[in-house]
Amino acid sequence: MPATIRDVAKVSGVHVSTVSRTFSAPHLVNPATRARVLDCAEQLGYRPNRAARALITGRTHNIGLIVADIANPFFPPLIKAAESHARGRDYHVFVADTNEDATVEEELVLALAKQVDGVLLCSPRMSNTQIERLSRDVPLVVVNRPVPGLPAVVMDVAQGARLAIEHLTELGHRHIALLGGPRGSWTNREIRRSATIAARAAGIELTVLGPNPPTEDGGSAQAEAIARTGATAVLAYNDLMAVGLIEGLEKVGVSVPAQMSVVGIDDTALSRRTRPMLTTVATPTAALGRAAVDMLLAHGDDRRTTALITLATELVVRDSSSRPPS
Repeated sequence: MPATIRDVAKVSGVHVSTVSRTFSAPHLVNPATRARVLDCAEQLGYRPNRAARALITGRTHNIGLIVADIANPFFPPLIKAAESHARGRDYHVFVADTNEDATVEEELVLALAKQVDGVLLCSPRMSNTQIERLSRDVPLVVVNRPVPGLPAVVMDVAQGARLAIEHLTELGHRHIALLGGPRGSWTNREIRRSATIAARAAGIELTVLGPNPPTEDGGSAQAEAIARTGATAVLAYNDLMAVGLIEGLEKVGVSVPAQMSVVGIDDTALSRRTRPMLTTVATPTAALGRAAVDMLLAHGDDRRTTALITLATELVVRDSSSRPPS
Protein backbone atom coordinates (compact mmCIF):
# COMPACT_ATOMS: atom_id res chain seq x y z
CA MET A 1 0.00 0.00 0.00
CA PRO A 2 1.23 3.54 -0.71
CA ALA A 3 2.43 5.56 2.25
CA THR A 4 -0.07 7.94 3.86
CA ILE A 5 0.31 11.26 5.62
CA ARG A 6 -0.13 9.42 8.94
CA ASP A 7 2.80 7.14 8.11
CA VAL A 8 5.01 10.17 7.51
CA ALA A 9 3.84 11.79 10.75
CA LYS A 10 4.57 8.64 12.75
CA VAL A 11 8.07 8.08 11.33
CA SER A 12 9.08 11.76 11.59
CA GLY A 13 7.63 12.12 15.10
CA VAL A 14 5.31 15.05 14.37
CA HIS A 15 1.58 15.66 14.21
CA VAL A 16 -0.32 15.01 10.97
CA SER A 17 -1.09 18.74 10.70
CA THR A 18 2.66 19.49 10.67
CA VAL A 19 3.15 17.14 7.73
CA SER A 20 0.25 18.84 5.96
CA ARG A 21 1.74 22.30 6.54
CA THR A 22 5.14 21.10 5.32
CA PHE A 23 3.62 20.55 1.89
CA SER A 24 0.94 23.25 1.82
CA ALA A 25 2.65 26.12 3.67
CA PRO A 26 6.33 25.20 4.20
CA HIS A 27 7.23 28.72 5.35
CA LEU A 28 5.17 28.10 8.51
CA VAL A 29 7.22 25.04 9.54
CA ASN A 30 10.51 25.12 11.42
CA PRO A 31 13.30 24.48 8.85
CA ALA A 32 14.76 21.53 10.80
CA THR A 33 11.32 19.96 11.22
CA ARG A 34 10.49 20.57 7.58
CA ALA A 35 13.71 18.88 6.46
CA ARG A 36 13.00 15.85 8.69
CA VAL A 37 9.44 15.50 7.36
CA LEU A 38 10.54 15.80 3.73
CA ASP A 39 13.30 13.26 4.29
CA CYS A 40 10.86 10.77 5.82
CA ALA A 41 8.35 11.38 3.04
CA GLU A 42 11.05 10.68 0.46
CA GLN A 43 12.11 7.46 2.20
CA LEU A 44 8.50 6.24 2.42
CA GLY A 45 7.68 7.27 -1.14
CA TYR A 46 4.87 9.54 0.06
CA ARG A 47 3.34 11.99 -2.39
CA PRO A 48 0.77 14.54 -1.17
CA ASN A 49 -2.71 14.41 -2.67
CA ARG A 50 -2.80 17.46 -4.95
CA ALA A 51 -6.58 17.64 -4.95
CA ALA A 52 -6.74 17.61 -1.15
CA ARG A 53 -3.98 20.19 -0.94
CA ALA A 54 -5.89 22.42 -3.35
CA LEU A 55 -8.92 22.32 -1.05
CA ILE A 56 -6.77 23.40 1.88
CA THR A 57 -4.67 26.08 0.19
CA GLY A 58 -6.97 27.24 -2.60
CA ARG A 59 -4.08 26.51 -4.99
CA THR A 60 -4.20 23.86 -7.71
CA HIS A 61 -0.45 24.04 -8.41
CA ASN A 62 -1.37 23.89 -12.09
CA ILE A 63 -0.55 26.46 -14.79
CA GLY A 64 -2.20 26.85 -18.17
CA LEU A 65 0.04 27.51 -21.19
CA ILE A 66 -1.80 28.54 -24.35
CA VAL A 67 0.17 28.85 -27.60
CA ALA A 68 -0.85 30.10 -31.04
CA ASP A 69 0.45 27.08 -33.00
CA ILE A 70 2.14 24.13 -31.31
CA ALA A 71 3.40 22.90 -34.71
CA ASN A 72 5.50 26.07 -35.10
CA PRO A 73 9.09 25.17 -34.03
CA PHE A 74 9.26 28.47 -32.14
CA PHE A 75 7.00 27.12 -29.39
CA PRO A 76 8.42 23.69 -28.32
CA PRO A 77 11.57 25.14 -26.66
CA LEU A 78 9.36 27.66 -24.83
CA ILE A 79 6.96 24.92 -23.70
CA LYS A 80 9.76 22.59 -22.60
CA ALA A 81 11.53 25.31 -20.61
CA ALA A 82 8.30 26.46 -18.96
CA GLU A 83 7.30 22.91 -18.01
CA SER A 84 10.72 22.07 -16.57
CA HIS A 85 10.91 25.34 -14.65
CA ALA A 86 7.39 24.95 -13.27
CA ARG A 87 8.03 21.33 -12.25
CA GLY A 88 11.03 22.47 -10.25
CA ARG A 89 8.63 24.67 -8.28
CA ASP A 90 6.09 21.88 -7.83
CA TYR A 91 3.71 23.07 -10.53
CA HIS A 92 2.25 21.17 -13.46
CA VAL A 93 1.62 22.77 -16.87
CA PHE A 94 -1.43 22.18 -19.07
CA VAL A 95 -0.60 23.03 -22.71
CA ALA A 96 -3.26 24.03 -25.25
CA ASP A 97 -3.07 25.09 -28.91
CA THR A 98 -5.33 27.73 -30.50
CA ASN A 99 -4.35 27.26 -34.16
CA GLU A 100 -4.05 31.06 -34.48
CA ASP A 101 -7.77 31.45 -33.67
CA ALA A 102 -8.78 34.26 -31.28
CA THR A 103 -12.14 32.61 -30.55
CA VAL A 104 -10.43 29.39 -29.48
CA GLU A 105 -8.05 31.40 -27.28
CA GLU A 106 -10.93 32.87 -25.31
CA GLU A 107 -12.65 29.49 -24.98
CA LEU A 108 -9.48 27.86 -23.67
CA VAL A 109 -8.80 30.56 -21.07
CA LEU A 110 -12.34 30.22 -19.73
CA ALA A 111 -12.10 26.41 -19.74
CA LEU A 112 -8.81 26.44 -17.80
CA ALA A 113 -9.74 29.21 -15.37
CA LYS A 114 -11.12 26.88 -12.65
CA GLN A 115 -8.40 24.27 -13.07
CA VAL A 116 -5.25 26.39 -12.80
CA ASP A 117 -3.69 29.10 -10.66
CA GLY A 118 -2.92 31.22 -13.70
CA VAL A 119 -2.46 31.18 -17.46
CA LEU A 120 0.48 32.02 -19.71
CA LEU A 121 -1.04 33.41 -22.90
CA CYS A 122 1.54 33.17 -25.69
CA SER A 123 1.36 35.35 -28.81
CA PRO A 124 -2.41 35.91 -28.45
CA ARG A 125 -4.57 37.06 -31.34
CA MET A 126 -7.39 38.44 -29.16
CA SER A 127 -7.89 42.16 -28.68
CA ASN A 128 -6.48 43.90 -25.61
CA THR A 129 -10.05 44.43 -24.37
CA GLN A 130 -10.78 40.70 -24.53
CA ILE A 131 -7.55 39.81 -22.75
CA GLU A 132 -8.14 42.39 -20.02
CA ARG A 133 -11.66 41.05 -19.49
CA LEU A 134 -10.39 37.46 -19.17
CA SER A 135 -7.80 38.56 -16.60
CA ARG A 136 -10.71 39.19 -14.22
CA ASP A 137 -11.47 35.45 -14.26
CA VAL A 138 -7.92 34.11 -13.88
CA PRO A 139 -4.44 35.64 -13.39
CA LEU A 140 -2.76 36.09 -16.78
CA VAL A 141 0.79 36.69 -17.93
CA VAL A 142 0.95 37.63 -21.60
CA VAL A 143 3.94 36.28 -23.49
CA ASN A 144 5.33 37.96 -26.59
CA ARG A 145 2.88 40.84 -26.48
CA PRO A 146 2.48 43.73 -24.01
CA VAL A 147 -1.05 44.47 -22.82
CA PRO A 148 -1.63 47.64 -20.75
CA GLY A 149 -2.38 46.81 -17.14
CA LEU A 150 -1.19 43.19 -17.31
CA PRO A 151 2.18 41.54 -16.64
CA ALA A 152 4.03 40.53 -19.80
CA VAL A 153 7.29 39.03 -21.02
CA VAL A 154 8.30 40.02 -24.55
CA MET A 155 11.27 39.73 -26.89
CA ASP A 156 12.83 42.77 -28.47
CA VAL A 157 11.85 41.85 -32.04
CA ALA A 158 12.11 45.51 -33.00
CA GLN A 159 15.82 45.37 -32.23
CA GLY A 160 16.08 42.14 -34.25
CA ALA A 161 14.33 43.61 -37.28
CA ARG A 162 16.57 46.67 -37.17
CA LEU A 163 19.70 44.48 -37.02
CA ALA A 164 18.45 42.42 -39.97
CA ILE A 165 17.77 45.49 -42.13
CA GLU A 166 21.13 47.00 -41.21
CA HIS A 167 22.87 43.72 -42.09
CA LEU A 168 21.24 43.59 -45.52
CA THR A 169 21.94 47.27 -46.13
CA GLU A 170 25.61 46.82 -45.26
CA LEU A 171 25.78 44.00 -47.80
CA GLY A 172 24.65 46.52 -50.43
CA HIS A 173 20.92 45.78 -50.82
CA ARG A 174 18.91 48.87 -51.78
CA HIS A 175 15.46 47.28 -52.10
CA ILE A 176 14.25 44.89 -49.40
CA ALA A 177 10.93 43.07 -49.14
CA LEU A 178 9.30 42.46 -45.77
CA LEU A 179 7.27 39.24 -45.68
CA GLY A 180 4.66 40.01 -43.01
CA GLY A 181 3.02 37.62 -40.57
CA PRO A 182 -0.55 37.22 -39.35
CA ARG A 183 -3.06 40.00 -38.82
CA GLY A 184 -3.48 40.87 -35.14
CA SER A 185 0.08 39.89 -34.21
CA TRP A 186 1.94 42.37 -32.00
CA THR A 187 5.22 40.84 -33.15
CA ASN A 188 4.30 41.46 -36.77
CA ARG A 189 3.48 45.11 -36.03
CA GLU A 190 6.77 45.60 -34.18
CA ILE A 191 8.80 44.04 -36.98
CA ARG A 192 7.09 46.19 -39.60
CA ARG A 193 7.44 49.38 -37.55
CA SER A 194 11.13 48.81 -36.85
CA ALA A 195 11.99 47.67 -40.38
CA THR A 196 10.27 50.73 -41.83
CA ILE A 197 12.25 53.08 -39.58
CA ALA A 198 15.54 51.29 -40.32
CA ALA A 199 14.93 51.34 -44.08
CA ARG A 200 14.04 55.03 -44.02
CA ALA A 201 17.18 55.83 -42.03
CA ALA A 202 19.30 53.94 -44.55
CA GLY A 203 17.58 55.56 -47.52
CA ILE A 204 16.52 52.26 -49.08
CA GLU A 205 13.20 50.98 -50.45
CA LEU A 206 11.06 48.62 -48.35
CA THR A 207 8.16 46.70 -49.90
CA VAL A 208 5.74 45.05 -47.46
CA LEU A 209 3.76 41.95 -48.40
CA GLY A 210 1.15 40.77 -45.93
CA PRO A 211 -0.52 39.87 -43.74
CA ASN A 212 0.25 36.19 -44.34
CA PRO A 213 -0.16 32.88 -42.48
CA PRO A 214 3.02 32.38 -40.39
CA THR A 215 3.74 28.99 -42.00
CA GLU A 216 6.00 27.43 -44.63
CA ASP A 217 3.08 27.50 -47.06
CA GLY A 218 2.53 31.16 -46.23
CA GLY A 219 6.12 31.92 -47.25
CA SER A 220 6.14 29.71 -50.33
CA ALA A 221 2.91 31.25 -51.63
CA GLN A 222 4.55 34.69 -51.83
CA ALA A 223 7.63 33.61 -53.80
CA GLU A 224 6.41 34.82 -57.20
CA ALA A 225 5.08 38.09 -55.79
CA ILE A 226 8.42 38.81 -54.11
CA ALA A 227 10.34 37.98 -57.26
CA ARG A 228 8.19 40.53 -59.12
CA THR A 229 8.91 43.35 -56.66
CA GLY A 230 12.48 43.75 -57.84
CA ALA A 231 13.79 43.39 -54.28
CA THR A 232 17.12 41.64 -53.82
CA ALA A 233 16.59 40.65 -50.17
CA VAL A 234 13.73 39.58 -47.89
CA LEU A 235 13.14 39.77 -44.16
CA ALA A 236 10.51 37.19 -43.19
CA TYR A 237 8.23 37.26 -40.14
CA ASN A 238 9.66 33.97 -38.88
CA ASP A 239 11.93 31.08 -39.84
CA LEU A 240 9.04 28.93 -41.07
CA MET A 241 8.04 31.54 -43.64
CA ALA A 242 11.67 32.11 -44.62
CA VAL A 243 12.22 28.40 -45.27
CA GLY A 244 8.99 28.18 -47.25
CA LEU A 245 10.00 31.25 -49.24
CA ILE A 246 13.38 29.73 -50.13
CA GLU A 247 11.63 26.62 -51.41
CA GLY A 248 9.17 28.74 -53.40
CA LEU A 249 11.91 30.90 -54.90
CA GLU A 250 13.81 27.84 -56.07
CA LYS A 251 10.67 26.64 -57.88
CA VAL A 252 10.43 29.92 -59.81
CA GLY A 253 14.12 29.90 -60.66
CA VAL A 254 15.45 32.36 -58.09
CA SER A 255 18.58 31.17 -56.31
CA VAL A 256 19.24 31.97 -52.62
CA PRO A 257 21.49 33.77 -51.81
CA ALA A 258 23.00 34.39 -55.26
CA GLN A 259 19.92 36.19 -56.59
CA MET A 260 17.93 36.81 -53.40
CA SER A 261 19.04 37.05 -49.78
CA VAL A 262 16.60 35.75 -47.16
CA VAL A 263 16.61 36.45 -43.40
CA GLY A 264 14.28 34.86 -40.88
CA ILE A 265 13.38 35.52 -37.26
CA ASP A 266 13.45 33.00 -34.34
CA ASP A 267 16.63 30.91 -34.89
CA THR A 268 14.74 27.63 -34.57
CA ALA A 269 16.46 24.29 -35.19
CA LEU A 270 14.98 24.43 -38.69
CA SER A 271 17.17 27.43 -39.55
CA ARG A 272 20.30 25.33 -39.08
CA ARG A 273 19.00 22.32 -41.00
CA THR A 274 17.77 24.02 -44.15
CA ARG A 275 20.10 24.60 -47.07
CA PRO A 276 21.37 27.21 -47.36
CA MET A 277 21.51 27.57 -43.58
CA LEU A 278 19.34 30.51 -42.64
CA THR A 279 20.55 33.90 -41.50
CA THR A 280 18.10 34.78 -38.75
CA VAL A 281 17.36 36.79 -35.64
CA ALA A 282 17.88 34.64 -32.54
CA THR A 283 15.09 34.92 -29.99
CA PRO A 284 15.54 33.57 -26.41
CA THR A 285 12.47 31.31 -26.36
CA ALA A 286 13.59 29.09 -23.46
CA ALA A 287 14.38 32.13 -21.31
CA LEU A 288 10.99 33.51 -22.31
CA GLY A 289 9.22 30.43 -20.92
CA ARG A 290 11.13 30.46 -17.64
CA ALA A 291 10.63 34.19 -17.09
CA ALA A 292 6.89 33.87 -17.74
CA VAL A 293 6.53 31.10 -15.14
CA ASP A 294 8.49 33.12 -12.58
CA MET A 295 6.36 36.19 -13.23
CA LEU A 296 3.08 34.30 -12.87
CA LEU A 297 4.10 32.62 -9.61
CA ALA A 298 5.67 35.78 -8.16
CA HIS A 299 2.63 37.92 -8.72
CA GLY A 300 0.13 35.40 -7.40
CA ASP A 301 -3.21 37.12 -6.99
CA ASP A 302 -1.92 40.56 -7.93
CA ARG A 303 -3.74 40.63 -11.24
CA ARG A 304 -3.30 44.35 -11.91
CA THR A 305 0.49 44.48 -12.00
CA THR A 306 1.99 46.21 -15.03
CA ALA A 307 5.37 44.48 -14.84
CA LEU A 308 7.08 44.12 -18.22
CA ILE A 309 10.22 42.11 -18.99
CA THR A 310 11.93 42.57 -22.35
CA LEU A 311 14.50 40.02 -23.53
CA ALA A 312 17.19 40.95 -26.06
CA THR A 313 17.52 39.45 -29.56
CA GLU A 314 20.57 39.12 -31.78
CA LEU A 315 21.39 38.52 -35.43
CA VAL A 316 22.95 35.20 -36.45
CA VAL A 317 24.57 35.42 -39.89
CA ARG A 318 24.69 32.18 -41.88
CA ASP A 319 24.53 31.29 -45.57
CA SER A 320 21.23 32.68 -46.87
CA SER A 321 22.36 36.31 -47.04
CA SER A 322 25.06 37.75 -49.30
CA ARG A 323 25.78 40.75 -51.50
CA PRO A 324 23.15 41.50 -54.14
CA PRO A 325 23.72 40.35 -57.73
CA SER A 326 25.74 42.87 -59.71
